[in-house]
Amino acid sequence: MSISRLMTAPARPRVLLVEDEPSIADNVVYALETEGFAVTHVTTGGEALARLRQETPALIVLDVGLPDGNGFELCKTIRRETDVPVIFMTARAAEIDRIVGLEIGGDDYMVKPVSPRELAARVKAVLRRSPPTAPETARALEIDSDRMTATFRGQRLDLTRYEFRLLAALAAQPGRVFTRDQLMDAAWEDPGSALDRTVDAHIKTLRAKLRAIDPEAEAIVTHRGTGYSLHDPL
Repeated sequence: MSISRLMTAPARPRVLLVEDEPSIADNVVYALETEGFAVTHVTTGGEALARLRQETPALIVLDVGLPDGNGFELCKTIRRETDVPVIFMTARAAEIDRIVGLEIGGDDYMVKPVSPRELAARVKAVLRRSPPTAPETARALEIDSDRMTATFRGQRLDLTRYEFRLLAALAAQPGRVFTRDQLMDAAWEDPGSALDRTVDAHIKTLRAKLRAIDPEAEAIVTHRGTGYSLHDPL
């Protein structure tokens, strides 16, 4: 079996931020990213659970008052599925709310208005005293040419024949710039039947499928007037 692997650079710890107030979210995202974290921001509990089941973050920052439910109830659901640390960030300042938040599994409780810098410091403190969650796969992209399958961040990519061939060609030599003609030769039985815009269209769908797994992925680099390459390191 022929399997090619691309090794990742050390991954930044990912924080899942569940906050529906845009101004608060923007400040928190900026503070956390400045401190070296990768941040996934969602605004509802439903989105949070969907993201959590797709990829386990290092920590969750969780508002209590969400548009589609109560953050305390969401925390209970999270605790049934994972031990990922949770920091509550909420306007509820009553002592009973703090107690409830900590007793149902919260690792810290902050009352709004929150200093983004203090939140970043508390995220670091919680992670220092928490056991690590399941690590991200060390291989960003795996290509199995015998089975014509590809996985990204540990998740199977649903690719068409041409998408797979294009990705396999790029992955075989990460960092190399392939012209559109070279990619046509690699992916199509009859390269003459394909057009430049056909390659571009398939690259566009490939990017979308990679970003569906990792929204921050910039795996395929466009070289204007030339072609494409796979980012190295991915």
